[in-house]
Amino acid sequence: MYRQHFGLREQPFSLTPDTEFYFNHKSHREVLGTILLALRHAEGFVKVVGEVGTGKTLLSRKLLDALDAQYLTAYIPNPYLSPDELKWFLAEEIGVETEDKPAHKLLADINQRLIELALAKRQVVLIVDEAQAMPRETLEALRLLTNLETRKRKLLQVVLLGQPELDEMLERADLRQLKQRIVFAEYLQAIPSANVAAYVDSRLAVAGYTGAPLFTRAAVRLLAKASGGVPRLLNVVSHKALMAAYGEGARQVGRAHMARAVLDTSESRPAGRRAARRVWLWLTVGAGAALLLTGVVYWGLQ
Repeated sequence: MYRQHFGLREQPFSLTPDTEFYFNHKSHREVLGTILLALRHAEGFVKVVGEVGTGKTLLSRKLLDALDAQYLTAYIPNPYLSPDELKWFLAEEIGVETEDKPAHKLLADINQRLIELALAKRQVVLIVDEAQAMPRETLEALRLLTNLETRKRKLLQVVLLGQPELDEMLERADLRQLKQRIVFAEYLQAIPSANVAAYVDSRLAVAGYTGAPLFTRAAVRLLAKASGGVPRLLNVVSHKALMAAYGEGARQVGRAHMARAVLDTSESRPAGRRAARRVWLWLTVGAGAALLLTGVVYWGLQ
């Protein structure tokens, strides 16, 4: 739609978690480093919590890319599984036949396969996205699976990524054993306001943009305030601002375009919407005042 107009190869602010667009800001970098360190030392559970839209799924995909052939990974994007479904999923991912087996035999075969992989110097890592949606019984089954171990190491490591509700769930008394297994706990932060311009420029560059700054400084400041630095909101609002600029035939996104985008995005934070309305009012009043002044000068010259 606007790609040709702005000289872009692809859409720069898609919501698809594409690792090519990964922005290596401080919080993501530290969290990813902690996970990799924990996995290298064969620790137990690692927990990463972040608000909606802060990039947990993109981080999990970046983690998968960062793990070499030493690791055998199993990724669960939708954790709403029963305990038996969890075992079947893990069995299939590590190469265990699942058909026509009673539960106890399946568990024994999983244990045997994990031992074989450990002897072959392979680490099995289970990555659970949206972990706050996993039923309590399944979380407990997951904890029991991590009881499988040799004398020196765990046979299964788990990375849990979830919204803050995951922390609330783990406060339950019946999940205290799982909470005690969490060796590292990290919180994924939004992008600081000072880095929003770099985030925007980075995504535009990956999408093929090579010209002068496409967003004015005023537009970026409004974007940062309206989104709170949440990557998903940054993408949504930036996309709409580009559409607004394209609709006017403009070659740069200004604060008026950004204000329209913010006002059109109901998910934006209230503070951001108030800021956009102030800018919009200023622009409207300013345009009206300029028109009035032009009229006064015109009639004064008659």
